[in-house]
Order: sequence, then C-alpha cells, then structure tokens
Amino acid sequence: MSRLAAAILTAFTLGAVTLGPLNRSTAAQPPTQAVRHVVVFKYKPEATPAQIQRITDAFRALSKSIPGITGFEDGVNNSPEGLNQGFTHVYQLTFKDAAARDAYLPHPEHKKFGQLLGTSGIFVGAFVVDYSPHVTK
Repeated sequence: MSRLAAAILTAFTLGAVTLGPLNRSTAAQPPTQAVRHVVVFKYKPEATPAQIQRITDAFRALSKSIPGITGFEDGVNNSPEGLNQGFTHVYQLTFKDAAARDAYLPHPEHKKFGQLLGTSGIFVGAFVVDYSPHVTK
C-alpha cells in the first residue's frame, strides 16, 4: 500500500477525514436529535462500476451491523453546475443522535470498511459533513 493510501486509510478509520476541524461537541443540539453524516467520495477515473458498487455495498452493510444508524442513502452527482471538484458518489447515513454517530466512528465494522476503501485501489479522497437538520414548519 502506498504512503498516500495508508494516510487516507488511517484518517478515514479514525474519523478524521473532514474539510475542517473535527468538532464533536454536541452542546448546541439536543441529545436525541438526528444527525446526518454525508460522505462524498472521489474515485479514480479508471474505477469500474463493479468496483464502485463493491464499495457502496460494503458501506450500505454498515447500516445493518452498527447500532444507531436509522437510514442510508447513496447516489451519483448529477448537478449541472460542475462544482463537484471530481467528487462523484454521495453516501448519507442518518444516526439516531450524536452519541450513535460518535459510537460509529471507532466501531470495528467502520474500521474494516475503511481498510477495504484504502486497499481498493480506486479511492482518491473523501470529504465528510455532519449536521443535525433544522426543520421549517
């Protein structure tokens, strides 16, 4: 495994692949408020649909093996704006609350997924955004 792949794998499995400082403070949100975990991947141009599907299926399987995940969605960028910077595949997990998300990050199955991703040979990078939805009535 290359040094870059090893660094990405380490960052991903530690939950540190983010676009900014990792802020796990939940003081501003009620402890039972849902948390959305949006992960966007960039794959190598030569990645085949079958290789990407293997990653997607493994990611989806986490929702069955890690408690507190209440939803999983995935899709491919289709924005006409051209602002995705090569990031194409979106994965959104919904957690029951911030505590469930915090338990997911170091979970052994999540780490196992990070290893699969890091050794896949097709993964370029990711960014992660977590938020609690504000519902307008």
